[in-house]
Amino acid sequence: MLTAAALPLLSAGSAWAQASPRPEHPQVTLAVGGRTALYYLPLTIADQLGYFKDEGLEVELQDHAAGSLALQSMLKGAADLTAGSYEHVIDLRRRGVNARSFVFLGRAPQMVLGVSTRAFPQFRELAQLRGRRVGITAPESATHWFAKFLLGRGGLQPTDVEYVGVGNSTAAASALREGRIEAIANIDPVITLLEFRGEIRVLSDTRSLRGTHDLYGGPMAAGCLYAPQDFVLRYPKTVQALTNAVVRALKWLQTAGPSDIVQAVPEAYMHGDRAIYLAALGKAREAMSPDGMISDESVETTHRVMAQYVSTSPVVRAPSPAATFTNDFALRAKRQFQV
Repeated sequence: MLTAAALPLLSAGSAWAQASPRPEHPQVTLAVGGRTALYYLPLTIADQLGYFKDEGLEVELQDHAAGSLALQSMLKGAADLTAGSYEHVIDLRRRGVNARSFVFLGRAPQMVLGVSTRAFPQFRELAQLRGRRVGITAPESATHWFAKFLLGRGGLQPTDVEYVGVGNSTAAASALREGRIEAIANIDPVITLLEFRGEIRVLSDTRSLRGTHDLYGGPMAAGCLYAPQDFVLRYPKTVQALTNAVVRALKWLQTAGPSDIVQAVPEAYMHGDRAIYLAALGKAREAMSPDGMISDESVETTHRVMAQYVSTSPVVRAPSPAATFTNDFALRAKRQFQV
């Protein structure tokens, strides 16, 4: 089993159990690929409800327009760790960089591909996108890979379309509305905003477990917190504290109602429309992780799909599944908070 293989991550695990639970590295900079997106809602909840502080942490949520940009911040040393797609951890391993995910925000990718109803009033097939502009959050982001995967299934090569980075805020919606892109691969609440106004026709939707399984042939991993392997090994109590806060937020989200969400989430994150934000949350709820853990099957599916995403890239190191994640920390948090 992959999970069992990943468990012996920490040689200092017994020492952790004997030591004080206070984090060794209490001031943490966490690069996030778009903090207003529902993809990262558990982090917002952990921050707004004081769960990070309860764990003895001061967490700076460093905002970026996409997960790939947040990753670059970590690699440059401007952030300690990253919140983004698990696919990035696999890609880093292929490129010879040791990183490991340790708590998962979601259990489905939450990504959607849609086409402009104005540009394609009679859309019939993906081949119609040849020569058109497809909006993604940023180059080499999870939305970029998602779009390439889908278009490839429709017979299109990556060079058959122009990919345009538009982020995952209202600027992405504006890009489609103003005709700067004719299709979009993005996440909520941007997608629901465009849906409600009839501006896109959805072609593929991974906000549900069924939609994810239909596309990938199995469950697919999603957003997670990940860090360089050295950080995980050097600061296990800090990693545990981060995981505790996230798992506690995930538990809160399981029973939170609309009024709870409105009180906890900053108004600016709702882009001026609470109703659309709550509708988007309704669509994304199933995709959120209940406990911060990842299944073996999800790991296997994600590695299989990533082999297709980046099949042309030179492989420096084999992306062994057991080397890219651990459930150790989430399992401890799950027991502590009775999730």
